Amino acid sequence: MTDQSFSRVPKPSPTTIVIFGASGDLTERKLIPALYTLDLEGRLPERYAVIGVARSEYTDEAFRAHLRKGAQTNSRLTDADDAAWERFASHLLYCQGAYDDPATYAALAARMAETDDACDTCGSHLFYLSTPPQLYPIIVAHLGAAGLSRRGSAGQDSFVRIIIEKPFGHDLASAQALNEQIHEVFDESQVYRIDHYLGKETVQNIMVFRFGNAIFEPVWNRNYVDHVQITVAESVAVGQRAGFYDTAGVLRDVFQNHLLQLMTLIAIEPPAAFNAAFLRDEKGKVLQAVRPMRLDEVPAATVRGQYRTYRDEPGVRPGSTTATFAAVRLQVDNWRWQGVPFYLRSGKLLASKATEITVQFKDVPHKLFPQSESGRPQANFITFCIQPEEGLHLRFETKIPGAGMRMRPVEMDFQFGKEFGAAALPDAYERLLLDALTGDASLFARADEIELSWQIIDPIQAGWDASDAALPTAQGWRTETAPPLEFYEKGAWGPPGADRMLAQVDRHWRISCGG
Repeated sequence: MTDQSFSRVPKPSPTTIVIFGASGDLTERKLIPALYTLDLEGRLPERYAVIGVARSEYTDEAFRAHLRKGAQTNSRLTDADDAAWERFASHLLYCQGAYDDPATYAALAARMAETDDACDTCGSHLFYLSTPPQLYPIIVAHLGAAGLSRRGSAGQDSFVRIIIEKPFGHDLASAQALNEQIHEVFDESQVYRIDHYLGKETVQNIMVFRFGNAIFEPVWNRNYVDHVQITVAESVAVGQRAGFYDTAGVLRDVFQNHLLQLMTLIAIEPPAAFNAAFLRDEKGKVLQAVRPMRLDEVPAATVRGQYRTYRDEPGVRPGSTTATFAAVRLQVDNWRWQGVPFYLRSGKLLASKATEITVQFKDVPHKLFPQSESGRPQANFITFCIQPEEGLHLRFETKIPGAGMRMRPVEMDFQFGKEFGAAALPDAYERLLLDALTGDASLFARADEIELSWQIIDPIQAGWDASDAALPTAQGWRTETAPPLEFYEKGAWGPPGADRMLAQVDRHWRISCGG
């Protein structure tokens, strides 16, 4: 079982992987299936251990039994036999304890010492925090107090790294505080802030598309691009996350991380080399160039919506104004993108699940031929389809056969599944876990990226919050620093305001990837 997408990735050295929150949903559905698949493909070292840490009471055997169904169901390699699972399961161990109890870390340290000896890991450890975010500072502090943040006796031949799941802070101040707390225990070079979107093959293909082909990069700028659209649409409601979601909302949940990360990959300058330092430097420059939104600009540059039945969800506050949909117009003030609007949107309970990026080009400067059958000019565009259909669409005009010079748009499609086979597409967590094990931080967010992202989102959220909190005056006026909260029905593409935002400048939203 091989995968060409990993052919140049070095094999990790023997490592002990420790997962905090090991009895949770993410571990069962994503982390263990990803490690299981990597093991089946021979990507993991021959000697390694995975230690789960959680409050639940499991023996090693019960822990393995708990994870078996999820691993075998969610692995993209479905032809593995029972022997393959038993071989992988022999690497799984469990350490029960409370996250705020020093005794838990003493027991963990003893278990890790055993695996260091048995697996010859030389003190190489990878910690994964798959817990609620309020536990991050607690776990990090206890790891430091137990001496587990330091490398083993083998010095330069060993490593200690930590992967931290989103959300990384609630706003700029909390993100800065969390960075400071982590840096008291771990160096920045040890910290891997994970955004699983960056592990998707189609997201990484943006960089290959731009910087591996000579025909596209020359037109990737303000002289040819009319605007950029980025959509992250979800067809499901908030579900069991309602309690968390009602305190976060769509801006904090999706925009600060997924959407802005996707935007940086579309907008970055070519890095001097494809490595973590250069790539993350260029991403940071894009975020620095995003024009800060003034409070008086928020009503015109943003749209906020809430699906009609949101307030009926268990855990949602009565009369909640939390937005489950947002559309935002951003400007990148640099030489490449000056004047090109970036439209970002995301929402819950929309018409379909779709994540895609469309780069729409300007119309031709002089029309030689009759307009298309639709009666309006048809711009060229390129769409990166990230999920659920992974691929690429390129639309351009062509002549209709027959007399005259009538035109209509056609599309050229590339689909990863058809070209390489569906099983060849690694899950995002496979790629990111392997990168963390081999020390490649290219697809992980750096501290400055996190803080710059919050600097973009905080003014928008502050405008929305201030408008909702403002009380009517004696004259019946109120302070408006946000667009009105618009309601939308299940299966729509958001509230009408999102369409109006683009229609007022003769543009419209696109869904090109099976939506």
